[in-house]
Amino acid sequence: MTEALVFSMGKYQAPIPVDRLYAPNHVWLKPDGDTYRVGFTAYSVRLLNDVYFLEWDIEPGTSVRERQEIGQIESSKAVASLYAPADGVIVEFNQSLLDDPTPINTSGYDAGWLYRLKTEAELLTPQQYVRMLEDRWEDTQRMLKGQINEP
Repeated sequence: MTEALVFSMGKYQAPIPVDRLYAPNHVWLKPDGDTYRVGFTAYSVRLLNDVYFLEWDIEPGTSVRERQEIGQIESSKAVASLYAPADGVIVEFNQSLLDDPTPINTSGYDAGWLYRLKTEAELLTPQQYVRMLEDRWEDTQRMLKGQINEP
């Protein structure tokens, strides 16, 4: 991983590498030939905590629309749907994660990549992504505290 910006999540520091772009649904998109390799940001992995199951609802080669549901993820904190970050075509999935999603937790910016996406969408720069996190952090903290206090 090259140089990174850092977003402070209380005691946890979430690195935001500057060699890739970002989407509002907390995934990074790193240019890779004529596609982008896509994965979860350190911010999203920290909120999910220990990902242990991943499933895709679509096949490689599928055209997707931004915010279209494409799969599910299960972690120690949540079961959640996964959504496309932009209009495009999902070219390939990281098949090794279906057997063992541990790299999502341990190597999220490298071996823990999720899929390759071909898109022409306008994405967030690292600086814009950090600014978005800063703007939403207070609401995120309130939401997290609410979950902790639920019976």
